[in-house]
Amino acid sequence: MRRPLDLRHVISPGLRDLIKLANTHDFDRVTEQVRDLHGCTSPVNLHGFTVTTDQTTKKVVRSYRSEDEPSGRLLTTCGNRRSSRCPACSRVYAADTYHLIKAGLSGGKSVAETVRDHPRAFVTLTAPSFGPVHNRKTDHTGKPRPCGCGTQHPEGDPALGTPLDPATYDYTGAVLWNAHAGQLWARFTTYMRRALAEHLDMTQKALNAALRVSFAKVAEYQKRGLVHFHAVIRFDGPDGHTTPPPPWATFDALSAAVGSAVERARLTIESDAIGERVIGWGRRYKVDPITALGDSELTDARVAEYTDAKVAGYVAKYATKNAEGAGTVDRTLMCRPCSGRGYVRGPDGFHDRCAVCDGTGQAEPIKALPIQQHVRQMIRTAWDLGHLPEFAHLKLWKWAHMLGFRGHFSTKSRAYSTTLGALRDIRRAWRLAQAEATRARAGLPITDENTTLVTASSWTYLSSGYRPGEELLAAQVRHDIANTQRLKHEGLMPA
Repeated sequence: MRRPLDLRHVISPGLRDLIKLANTHDFDRVTEQVRDLHGCTSPVNLHGFTVTTDQTTKKVVRSYRSEDEPSGRLLTTCGNRRSSRCPACSRVYAADTYHLIKAGLSGGKSVAETVRDHPRAFVTLTAPSFGPVHNRKTDHTGKPRPCGCGTQHPEGDPALGTPLDPATYDYTGAVLWNAHAGQLWARFTTYMRRALAEHLDMTQKALNAALRVSFAKVAEYQKRGLVHFHAVIRFDGPDGHTTPPPPWATFDALSAAVGSAVERARLTIESDAIGERVIGWGRRYKVDPITALGDSELTDARVAEYTDAKVAGYVAKYATKNAEGAGTVDRTLMCRPCSGRGYVRGPDGFHDRCAVCDGTGQAEPIKALPIQQHVRQMIRTAWDLGHLPEFAHLKLWKWAHMLGFRGHFSTKSRAYSTTLGALRDIRRAWRLAQAEATRARAGLPITDENTTLVTASSWTYLSSGYRPGEELLAAQVRHDIANTQRLKHEGLMPA
Protein backbone atom coordinates (compact mmCIF):
# COMPACT_ATOMS: atom_id res chain seq x y z
CA MET A 1 0.00 0.00 0.00
CA ARG A 2 1.42 3.39 -1.06
CA ARG A 3 2.09 5.72 1.85
CA PRO A 4 0.79 9.31 1.46
CA LEU A 5 3.46 11.86 0.56
CA ASP A 6 4.72 14.06 3.36
CA LEU A 7 5.01 17.48 1.70
CA ARG A 8 5.45 19.59 4.82
CA HIS A 9 9.10 20.28 3.92
CA VAL A 10 8.10 21.74 0.53
CA ILE A 11 7.99 25.52 0.98
CA SER A 12 6.34 26.60 -2.30
CA PRO A 13 2.54 26.08 -2.27
CA GLY A 14 2.61 25.79 -6.05
CA LEU A 15 5.27 23.10 -6.03
CA ARG A 16 3.51 21.28 -3.19
CA ASP A 17 0.25 21.28 -5.14
CA LEU A 18 2.01 20.21 -8.34
CA ILE A 19 3.54 17.20 -6.59
CA LYS A 20 0.08 16.22 -5.36
CA LEU A 21 -1.31 16.47 -8.88
CA ALA A 22 1.61 14.48 -10.32
CA ASN A 23 0.88 11.61 -7.97
CA THR A 24 -2.70 11.20 -9.14
CA HIS A 25 -3.78 8.84 -11.91
CA ASP A 26 -5.36 11.72 -13.84
CA PHE A 27 -2.28 13.96 -14.06
CA ASP A 28 -2.13 13.58 -17.86
CA ARG A 29 -5.65 14.99 -18.13
CA VAL A 30 -4.74 17.89 -15.81
CA THR A 31 -1.76 18.70 -18.04
CA GLU A 32 -3.85 18.38 -21.20
CA GLN A 33 -6.53 20.75 -19.91
CA VAL A 34 -3.93 23.40 -19.00
CA ARG A 35 -2.15 23.06 -22.35
CA ASP A 36 -5.45 23.44 -24.22
CA LEU A 37 -5.67 26.98 -22.79
CA HIS A 38 -2.51 27.94 -24.73
CA GLY A 39 -1.07 30.08 -21.96
CA CYS A 40 -4.20 31.92 -20.77
CA THR A 41 -3.30 33.77 -17.56
CA SER A 42 -6.73 33.79 -15.87
CA PRO A 43 -9.00 30.98 -17.11
CA VAL A 44 -12.69 30.84 -16.24
CA ASN A 45 -13.69 27.91 -14.02
CA LEU A 46 -17.07 26.39 -14.90
CA HIS A 47 -19.22 23.61 -13.50
CA GLY A 48 -21.92 21.91 -15.57
CA PHE A 49 -22.64 19.60 -18.47
CA THR A 50 -23.34 19.43 -22.21
CA VAL A 51 -25.30 16.65 -23.91
CA THR A 52 -25.78 16.38 -27.71
CA THR A 53 -28.58 14.05 -28.83
CA ASP A 54 -29.66 12.72 -32.23
CA GLN A 55 -33.21 14.04 -32.56
CA THR A 56 -34.32 11.07 -34.67
CA THR A 57 -32.88 8.12 -32.72
CA LYS A 58 -32.71 9.91 -29.34
CA LYS A 59 -29.21 8.51 -28.91
CA VAL A 60 -26.57 10.56 -27.14
CA VAL A 61 -23.92 11.50 -29.70
CA ARG A 62 -21.62 13.46 -27.40
CA SER A 63 -21.68 14.25 -23.71
CA TYR A 64 -19.44 16.04 -21.26
CA ARG A 65 -19.60 16.67 -17.53
CA SER A 66 -17.19 18.81 -15.60
CA GLU A 67 -17.59 16.37 -12.69
CA ASP A 68 -15.57 13.85 -14.70
CA GLU A 69 -12.54 16.15 -14.70
CA PRO A 70 -9.87 15.45 -12.05
CA SER A 71 -10.56 18.84 -10.45
CA GLY A 72 -14.33 18.66 -10.97
CA ARG A 73 -14.36 21.80 -13.10
CA LEU A 74 -13.86 22.91 -16.70
CA LEU A 75 -11.20 25.50 -17.52
CA THR A 76 -11.90 27.83 -20.45
CA THR A 77 -9.93 30.80 -21.77
CA CYS A 78 -10.78 34.23 -20.36
CA GLY A 79 -10.97 35.81 -23.84
CA ASN A 80 -9.64 39.17 -22.59
CA ARG A 81 -8.49 41.38 -25.48
CA ARG A 82 -6.04 43.39 -23.36
CA SER A 83 -2.42 42.31 -23.66
CA SER A 84 -1.72 43.70 -20.17
CA ARG A 85 -4.22 41.21 -18.70
CA CYS A 86 -3.79 38.10 -20.87
CA PRO A 87 -1.12 38.05 -23.60
CA ALA A 88 -2.34 34.67 -24.88
CA CYS A 89 -5.99 35.63 -25.43
CA SER A 90 -5.03 39.08 -26.72
CA ARG A 91 -2.95 37.41 -29.45
CA VAL A 92 -6.05 35.55 -30.62
CA TYR A 93 -8.06 38.79 -30.57
CA ALA A 94 -5.31 40.60 -32.49
CA ALA A 95 -5.22 37.82 -35.09
CA ASP A 96 -8.99 37.99 -35.54
CA THR A 97 -8.84 41.78 -35.86
CA TYR A 98 -6.05 41.48 -38.42
CA HIS A 99 -8.14 39.16 -40.60
CA LEU A 100 -11.20 41.37 -40.17
CA ILE A 101 -9.31 44.48 -41.34
CA LYS A 102 -7.38 42.62 -44.04
CA ALA A 103 -10.58 41.14 -45.48
CA GLY A 104 -11.97 44.65 -45.91
CA LEU A 105 -8.86 45.62 -47.87
CA SER A 106 -7.91 42.53 -49.89
CA GLY A 107 -11.08 40.43 -49.89
CA GLY A 108 -11.73 36.99 -48.47
CA LYS A 109 -13.83 35.95 -45.46
CA SER A 110 -17.05 36.52 -47.48
CA VAL A 111 -15.74 39.83 -48.89
CA ALA A 112 -15.29 40.18 -52.68
CA GLU A 113 -11.63 40.32 -53.77
CA THR A 114 -12.46 43.22 -56.09
CA VAL A 115 -12.62 45.39 -52.97
CA ARG A 116 -8.87 45.95 -53.30
CA ASP A 117 -9.58 48.13 -56.32
CA HIS A 118 -11.86 50.49 -54.38
CA PRO A 119 -10.52 53.88 -53.17
CA ARG A 120 -9.21 53.37 -49.64
CA ALA A 121 -7.47 55.63 -47.16
CA PHE A 122 -5.65 55.27 -43.85
CA VAL A 123 -6.81 58.22 -41.74
CA THR A 124 -5.36 59.47 -38.44
CA LEU A 125 -7.34 61.95 -36.33
CA THR A 126 -5.84 63.55 -33.22
CA ALA A 127 -6.94 65.59 -30.23
CA PRO A 128 -6.29 69.34 -29.98
CA SER A 129 -3.70 70.89 -27.68
CA PHE A 130 -4.63 71.56 -24.07
CA GLY A 131 -1.26 73.06 -23.26
CA PRO A 132 2.37 72.61 -24.41
CA VAL A 133 3.97 69.30 -23.44
CA HIS A 134 7.46 67.84 -23.52
CA ASN A 135 8.10 66.19 -26.89
CA ARG A 136 10.76 65.17 -29.40
CA LYS A 137 10.77 67.75 -32.17
CA THR A 138 12.45 67.39 -35.57
CA ASP A 139 12.98 69.76 -38.47
CA HIS A 140 12.06 69.11 -42.12
CA THR A 141 15.20 66.99 -42.58
CA GLY A 142 14.44 64.79 -39.57
CA LYS A 143 17.17 66.33 -37.41
CA PRO A 144 16.23 66.53 -33.70
CA ARG A 145 15.31 69.95 -32.31
CA PRO A 146 15.21 71.06 -28.68
CA CYS A 147 11.93 70.71 -26.80
CA GLY A 148 10.14 73.78 -25.47
CA CYS A 149 11.98 73.20 -22.20
CA GLY A 150 15.31 73.70 -24.02
CA THR A 151 16.54 70.09 -23.91
CA GLN A 152 16.47 67.16 -26.32
CA HIS A 153 14.59 64.29 -24.70
CA PRO A 154 15.84 60.76 -25.33
CA GLU A 155 13.43 58.07 -26.52
CA GLY A 156 11.48 56.69 -23.57
CA ASP A 157 12.00 59.74 -21.36
CA PRO A 158 9.23 59.70 -18.68
CA ALA A 159 8.81 63.45 -19.15
CA LEU A 160 7.53 63.02 -22.72
CA GLY A 161 3.85 63.92 -22.98
CA THR A 162 3.75 65.73 -19.64
CA PRO A 163 2.90 69.47 -19.50
CA LEU A 164 5.63 72.09 -19.60
CA ASP A 165 3.56 74.04 -17.08
CA PRO A 166 1.12 71.80 -15.16
CA ALA A 167 -0.44 74.85 -13.45
CA THR A 168 -1.80 76.18 -16.77
CA TYR A 169 -2.56 72.84 -18.47
CA ASP A 170 -6.27 72.39 -19.27
CA TYR A 171 -6.92 69.10 -17.50
CA THR A 172 -10.68 69.65 -17.54
CA GLY A 173 -10.68 70.08 -21.32
CA ALA A 174 -8.46 67.03 -21.80
CA VAL A 175 -10.71 64.73 -19.74
CA LEU A 176 -13.88 66.01 -21.38
CA TRP A 177 -12.33 65.52 -24.81
CA ASN A 178 -11.57 61.88 -24.02
CA ALA A 179 -15.10 61.43 -22.65
CA HIS A 180 -16.66 62.77 -25.87
CA ALA A 181 -14.20 61.29 -28.38
CA GLY A 182 -16.62 58.53 -29.38
CA GLN A 183 -19.43 61.01 -30.01
CA LEU A 184 -17.04 63.24 -31.93
CA TRP A 185 -16.13 60.31 -34.21
CA ALA A 186 -19.84 59.63 -34.88
CA ARG A 187 -20.34 63.26 -35.77
CA PHE A 188 -17.25 63.16 -37.98
CA THR A 189 -18.67 60.28 -40.05
CA THR A 190 -21.91 62.25 -40.53
CA TYR A 191 -20.12 65.41 -41.63
CA MET A 192 -17.80 63.42 -43.89
CA ARG A 193 -20.76 62.18 -45.94
CA ARG A 194 -22.21 65.68 -46.09
CA ALA A 195 -18.87 67.15 -47.12
CA LEU A 196 -18.47 64.47 -49.78
CA ALA A 197 -21.86 65.31 -51.30
CA GLU A 198 -20.98 68.99 -51.24
CA HIS A 199 -17.58 68.37 -52.83
CA LEU A 200 -19.19 66.34 -55.62
CA ASP A 201 -21.97 68.92 -56.06
CA MET A 202 -24.81 66.47 -55.43
CA THR A 203 -27.52 65.95 -52.85
CA GLN A 204 -27.10 63.71 -49.83
CA LYS A 205 -29.90 61.45 -51.09
CA ALA A 206 -28.26 61.05 -54.50
CA LEU A 207 -24.91 60.28 -52.87
CA ASN A 208 -26.40 57.59 -50.62
CA ALA A 209 -28.09 55.99 -53.63
CA ALA A 210 -24.83 55.74 -55.57
CA LEU A 211 -22.14 55.31 -52.91
CA ARG A 212 -21.54 53.63 -49.57
CA VAL A 213 -18.78 54.69 -47.18
CA SER A 214 -17.38 51.84 -45.06
CA PHE A 215 -14.81 52.12 -42.28
CA ALA A 216 -13.02 50.38 -39.43
CA LYS A 217 -11.21 52.29 -36.68
CA VAL A 218 -9.11 51.75 -33.60
CA ALA A 219 -8.29 54.08 -30.69
CA GLU A 220 -4.75 54.64 -29.42
CA TYR A 221 -3.54 56.54 -26.38
CA GLN A 222 -0.84 59.16 -26.85
CA LYS A 223 1.75 59.71 -24.15
CA ARG A 224 -0.05 62.88 -23.06
CA GLY A 225 -3.05 60.73 -22.08
CA LEU A 226 -5.36 61.62 -24.97
CA VAL A 227 -6.79 59.16 -27.48
CA HIS A 228 -6.48 59.51 -31.22
CA PHE A 229 -8.03 57.36 -33.93
CA HIS A 230 -6.61 55.35 -36.81
CA ALA A 231 -9.24 54.46 -39.40
CA VAL A 232 -9.50 52.60 -42.68
CA ILE A 233 -12.11 54.34 -44.87
CA ARG A 234 -13.29 52.76 -48.12
CA PHE A 235 -15.65 53.70 -50.94
CA ASP A 236 -18.09 51.01 -52.15
CA GLY A 237 -20.95 50.83 -54.58
CA PRO A 238 -24.55 51.13 -53.35
CA ASP A 239 -24.70 47.38 -52.59
CA GLY A 240 -21.50 47.35 -50.55
CA HIS A 241 -18.20 45.64 -51.28
CA THR A 242 -19.70 43.49 -54.05
CA THR A 243 -20.17 46.51 -56.32
CA PRO A 244 -17.55 49.06 -57.41
CA PRO A 245 -18.00 52.72 -56.50
CA PRO A 246 -18.81 55.28 -59.23
CA PRO A 247 -15.81 56.63 -61.21
CA TRP A 248 -16.16 60.03 -59.56
CA ALA A 249 -15.65 58.53 -56.08
CA THR A 250 -11.87 58.96 -55.93
CA PHE A 251 -9.23 59.16 -53.23
CA ASP A 252 -8.96 62.91 -53.78
CA ALA A 253 -12.68 63.28 -53.06
CA LEU A 254 -12.30 61.15 -49.93
CA SER A 255 -9.33 63.21 -48.73
CA ALA A 256 -11.21 66.48 -49.28
CA ALA A 257 -14.25 65.17 -47.39
CA VAL A 258 -12.10 64.09 -44.43
CA GLY A 259 -10.45 67.51 -44.22
CA SER A 260 -13.79 69.30 -44.31
CA ALA A 261 -15.32 66.98 -41.71
CA VAL A 262 -12.39 67.53 -39.35
CA GLU A 263 -13.05 71.28 -39.47
CA ARG A 264 -16.85 71.03 -39.09
CA ALA A 265 -17.33 68.28 -36.51
CA ARG A 266 -17.95 69.99 -33.18
CA LEU A 267 -19.67 69.29 -29.87
CA THR A 268 -20.71 72.05 -27.47
CA ILE A 269 -20.81 71.37 -23.73
CA GLU A 270 -22.44 73.73 -21.25
CA SER A 271 -21.93 73.53 -17.50
CA ASP A 272 -22.39 75.90 -14.59
CA ALA A 273 -19.12 74.69 -13.12
CA ILE A 274 -16.86 75.11 -16.18
CA GLY A 275 -18.90 77.26 -18.56
CA GLU A 276 -19.17 76.45 -22.27
CA ARG A 277 -16.68 74.15 -23.98
CA VAL A 278 -16.36 73.26 -27.67
CA ILE A 279 -15.05 69.74 -28.38
CA GLY A 280 -13.34 69.35 -31.76
CA TRP A 281 -10.48 67.61 -33.55
CA GLY A 282 -6.89 68.76 -33.49
CA ARG A 283 -5.38 70.54 -36.47
CA ARG A 284 -3.00 67.66 -37.16
CA TYR A 285 -4.63 64.89 -39.15
CA LYS A 286 -3.36 62.58 -41.87
CA VAL A 287 -4.97 60.96 -44.92
CA ASP A 288 -2.86 58.40 -46.82
CA PRO A 289 -3.88 56.18 -49.74
CA ILE A 290 -3.79 52.40 -49.37
CA THR A 291 -2.69 51.22 -52.77
CA ALA A 292 -0.33 48.26 -52.76
CA LEU A 293 -0.26 44.73 -51.44
CA GLY A 294 2.65 43.60 -49.31
CA ASP A 295 3.78 41.97 -46.10
CA SER A 296 6.36 44.37 -44.68
CA GLU A 297 5.65 45.96 -41.31
CA LEU A 298 4.29 49.46 -40.88
CA THR A 299 6.31 51.45 -38.34
CA ASP A 300 5.23 54.39 -36.23
CA ALA A 301 7.57 56.58 -38.32
CA ARG A 302 5.35 55.63 -41.28
CA VAL A 303 6.28 55.00 -44.87
CA ALA A 304 5.26 56.61 -48.12
CA GLU A 305 3.09 53.71 -49.25
CA TYR A 306 0.66 51.79 -47.04
CA THR A 307 -0.11 48.21 -47.93
CA ASP A 308 -3.07 46.06 -46.95
CA ALA A 309 -1.03 43.85 -44.64
CA LYS A 310 0.78 46.78 -43.02
CA VAL A 311 -2.40 48.65 -42.19
CA ALA A 312 -4.16 45.50 -40.93
CA GLY A 313 -1.18 44.69 -38.70
CA TYR A 314 -1.04 48.25 -37.40
CA VAL A 315 -4.73 48.32 -36.48
CA ALA A 316 -4.60 44.83 -34.92
CA LYS A 317 -1.66 45.85 -32.73
CA TYR A 318 -3.58 48.69 -31.11
CA ALA A 319 -6.80 46.70 -30.79
CA THR A 320 -5.23 44.85 -27.81
CA LYS A 321 -3.89 47.96 -26.08
CA ASN A 322 -5.50 49.92 -23.30
CA ALA A 323 -4.79 53.13 -21.44
CA GLU A 324 -1.73 51.60 -19.76
CA GLY A 325 0.32 52.98 -22.68
CA ALA A 326 -0.32 56.44 -21.24
CA GLY A 327 1.03 55.39 -17.84
CA THR A 328 -2.27 54.82 -16.05
CA VAL A 329 -3.59 51.70 -14.32
CA ASP A 330 -5.58 48.94 -16.03
CA ARG A 331 -8.25 48.55 -13.36
CA THR A 332 -11.24 50.57 -12.29
CA LEU A 333 -10.90 52.78 -9.22
CA MET A 334 -14.60 52.53 -8.43
CA CYS A 335 -15.52 50.94 -5.10
CA ARG A 336 -17.78 48.08 -6.14
CA PRO A 337 -19.85 47.69 -2.92
CA CYS A 338 -21.10 51.28 -3.20
CA SER A 339 -20.64 51.64 -6.99
CA GLY A 340 -18.39 54.66 -6.46
CA ARG A 341 -21.05 56.70 -4.63
CA GLY A 342 -19.42 56.51 -1.22
CA TYR A 343 -22.61 55.41 0.49
CA VAL A 344 -24.93 52.43 0.65
CA ARG A 345 -28.63 52.34 1.45
CA GLY A 346 -29.18 51.00 4.93
CA PRO A 347 -32.06 48.85 6.24
CA ASP A 348 -33.90 52.01 7.31
CA GLY A 349 -33.71 53.43 3.79
CA PHE A 350 -31.20 56.15 4.71
CA HIS A 351 -27.75 56.57 3.14
CA ASP A 352 -24.98 55.07 5.25
CA ARG A 353 -21.28 55.73 4.68
CA CYS A 354 -19.65 52.85 2.78
CA ALA A 355 -17.41 51.04 5.23
CA VAL A 356 -15.24 49.54 2.47
CA CYS A 357 -14.05 52.85 0.96
CA ASP A 358 -14.82 55.02 4.03
CA GLY A 359 -17.09 57.23 1.95
CA THR A 360 -14.58 58.09 -0.78
CA GLY A 361 -16.12 55.83 -3.43
CA GLN A 362 -12.61 54.76 -4.43
CA ALA A 363 -11.36 51.20 -4.37
CA GLU A 364 -7.88 52.57 -3.66
CA PRO A 365 -6.68 56.12 -2.94
CA ILE A 366 -5.74 58.07 -6.06
CA LYS A 367 -2.78 59.65 -4.26
CA ALA A 368 -1.33 56.19 -3.57
CA LEU A 369 -1.32 54.98 -7.19
CA PRO A 370 2.19 54.24 -8.57
CA ILE A 371 1.83 56.66 -11.52
CA GLN A 372 3.33 59.97 -12.54
CA GLN A 373 1.76 63.24 -11.44
CA HIS A 374 0.35 64.17 -14.87
CA VAL A 375 -1.69 60.97 -15.12
CA ARG A 376 -2.74 61.23 -11.48
CA GLN A 377 -4.08 64.72 -12.10
CA MET A 378 -6.10 63.51 -15.12
CA ILE A 379 -7.58 60.71 -13.00
CA ARG A 380 -8.40 63.13 -10.18
CA THR A 381 -10.00 65.55 -12.65
CA ALA A 382 -12.11 62.77 -14.19
CA TRP A 383 -13.21 61.66 -10.72
CA ASP A 384 -14.21 65.18 -9.67
CA LEU A 385 -16.03 65.98 -12.94
CA GLY A 386 -17.89 62.69 -12.80
CA HIS A 387 -19.60 63.67 -9.58
CA LEU A 388 -21.00 66.91 -11.02
CA PRO A 389 -24.74 66.51 -11.83
CA GLU A 390 -24.35 67.80 -15.40
CA PHE A 391 -21.70 65.15 -16.16
CA ALA A 392 -23.28 62.25 -14.27
CA HIS A 393 -24.35 60.58 -17.53
CA LEU A 394 -20.68 60.31 -18.59
CA LYS A 395 -19.87 58.16 -15.51
CA LEU A 396 -16.39 59.64 -15.41
CA TRP A 397 -15.80 58.27 -11.91
CA LYS A 398 -16.23 54.79 -13.35
CA TRP A 399 -13.84 55.48 -16.23
CA ALA A 400 -11.35 57.66 -14.37
CA HIS A 401 -8.64 55.01 -14.82
CA MET A 402 -9.20 55.36 -18.60
CA LEU A 403 -8.64 59.12 -18.25
CA GLY A 404 -12.27 59.70 -19.21
CA PHE A 405 -12.43 57.65 -22.42
CA ARG A 406 -15.30 55.16 -22.32
CA GLY A 407 -15.75 54.21 -25.97
CA HIS A 408 -14.91 50.98 -27.77
CA PHE A 409 -11.29 50.62 -28.80
CA SER A 410 -12.14 49.10 -32.16
CA THR A 411 -15.33 49.53 -34.19
CA LYS A 412 -16.41 49.14 -37.80
CA SER A 413 -19.34 49.98 -40.02
CA ARG A 414 -21.77 47.17 -40.72
CA ALA A 415 -20.72 46.59 -44.34
CA TYR A 416 -16.94 46.92 -43.95
CA SER A 417 -16.15 43.18 -43.81
CA THR A 418 -16.86 40.08 -41.75
CA THR A 419 -17.37 40.10 -37.97
CA LEU A 420 -15.36 38.76 -35.05
CA GLY A 421 -18.30 36.46 -34.25
CA ALA A 422 -18.22 34.96 -37.75
CA LEU A 423 -14.46 34.35 -37.49
CA ARG A 424 -14.96 32.59 -34.15
CA ASP A 425 -17.77 30.47 -35.59
CA ILE A 426 -15.44 29.32 -38.38
CA ARG A 427 -12.78 28.42 -35.82
CA ARG A 428 -15.34 26.54 -33.72
CA ALA A 429 -16.57 24.60 -36.77
CA TRP A 430 -12.98 23.68 -37.65
CA ARG A 431 -12.39 22.36 -34.15
CA LEU A 432 -15.58 20.28 -34.30
CA ALA A 433 -14.44 18.84 -37.62
CA GLN A 434 -11.09 17.98 -36.07
CA ALA A 435 -12.88 16.26 -33.18
CA GLU A 436 -15.00 14.23 -35.61
CA ALA A 437 -11.86 13.17 -37.47
CA THR A 438 -10.29 12.08 -34.19
CA ARG A 439 -13.40 10.01 -33.36
CA ALA A 440 -13.23 8.39 -36.78
CA ARG A 441 -9.57 7.43 -36.32
CA ALA A 442 -10.45 5.93 -32.94
CA GLY A 443 -13.19 3.82 -34.53
CA LEU A 444 -16.02 5.71 -32.80
CA PRO A 445 -19.25 6.54 -34.65
CA ILE A 446 -19.26 9.92 -36.38
CA THR A 447 -22.17 12.24 -36.99
CA ASP A 448 -23.99 12.05 -40.32
CA GLU A 449 -24.22 15.40 -42.14
CA ASN A 450 -28.00 14.94 -42.46
CA THR A 451 -28.47 14.22 -38.77
CA THR A 452 -30.33 16.81 -36.71
CA LEU A 453 -28.60 17.31 -33.37
CA VAL A 454 -30.06 18.85 -30.23
CA THR A 455 -27.70 20.18 -27.58
CA ALA A 456 -28.68 20.73 -23.96
CA SER A 457 -26.27 22.33 -21.51
CA SER A 458 -26.12 24.03 -18.14
CA TRP A 459 -23.06 25.88 -16.83
CA THR A 460 -22.32 27.78 -13.63
CA TYR A 461 -19.45 30.17 -13.06
CA LEU A 462 -17.23 29.13 -10.15
CA SER A 463 -14.16 31.39 -10.19
CA SER A 464 -11.24 32.59 -12.30
CA GLY A 465 -7.61 31.49 -12.25
CA TYR A 466 -5.58 28.33 -11.64
CA ARG A 467 -4.91 26.32 -8.56
CA PRO A 468 -1.23 26.68 -7.49
CA GLY A 469 0.05 23.54 -9.22
CA GLU A 470 -1.80 24.32 -12.44
CA GLU A 471 -0.22 27.80 -12.46
CA LEU A 472 3.22 26.21 -12.66
CA LEU A 473 2.10 24.06 -15.60
CA ALA A 474 0.63 27.15 -17.30
CA ALA A 475 3.90 29.03 -16.77
CA GLN A 476 5.74 26.23 -18.57
CA VAL A 477 3.23 26.40 -21.44
CA ARG A 478 3.79 30.16 -21.76
CA HIS A 479 7.55 29.61 -21.73
CA ASP A 480 7.30 26.98 -24.49
CA ILE A 481 5.12 29.27 -26.63
CA ALA A 482 7.47 32.24 -26.18
CA ASN A 483 10.51 30.09 -27.00
CA THR A 484 8.84 28.73 -30.14
CA GLN A 485 7.97 32.25 -31.30
CA ARG A 486 11.55 33.38 -30.67
CA LEU A 487 12.97 30.50 -32.71
CA LYS A 488 10.57 31.27 -35.58
CA HIS A 489 11.52 34.94 -35.47
CA GLU A 490 15.21 34.04 -35.63
CA GLY A 491 14.57 31.65 -38.50
CA LEU A 492 15.76 28.61 -36.52
CA MET A 493 12.52 26.70 -37.13
CA PRO A 494 9.84 26.84 -39.86
CA ALA A 495 7.05 29.40 -39.42
